Amino acid sequence: RPYKCSECGKRLRSSSELLKHQQAHTGETPFHCTDCGKGFTLGSALTRHRRIHARERPHKCEECGKRFSHDSQLAAHQR
Repeated sequence: RPYKCSECGKRLRSSSELLKHQQAHTGETPFHCTDCGKGFTLGSALTRHRRIHARERPHKCEECGKRFSHDSQLAAHQR
């Protein structure tokens, strides 16, 4: 892993991964929700967030049938 973050020392595989990682340190949020304006460092985080507005709930509890927009919510429900 030749690319090292100067801020925390984490090593990454590519320069693009390093750039994405460094946004966490700078607080830069280039991806913004068009519905509420909330900013995100990663496009994938924005995609996940958009499920809230779209009312998508792809994660289903097989025990009770309740659905969740995020897998972490389902995991918390199942504990």
